Amino acid sequence: MDATSLPHQHKFPDTERTTRSHAGESIQDSLNWPGLLLIGVGIVLLAATLTAAGYGFVGWTVLAGVLCGVCMLAGIAIVLAEHRRIKVHEGLHLTDPCGH
Repeated sequence: MDATSLPHQHKFPDTERTTRSHAGESIQDSLNWPGLLLIGVGIVLLAATLTAAGYGFVGWTVLAGVLCGVCMLAGIAIVLAEHRRIKVHEGLHLTDPCGH
């Protein structure tokens, strides 16, 4: 089976298999992946921050806390920017009630 026989390949949003306009957007749209990865790293750094604070390592707590904040904010900004780009491409705003 070649790639041309798959109707849903490289098409976003996938309107053939769903009635919702943005179902699974974060996973299907690969431009969201760096943001999702940064959010995941931020969550791991949050755990590292709490662990370092629990053991009394002030320097590591501050370092991990700052990196956690930076990763979480950057990840959220990337995901929101990509979601906004898709909405603008459709002629909508982020606050329009259709989709999610």
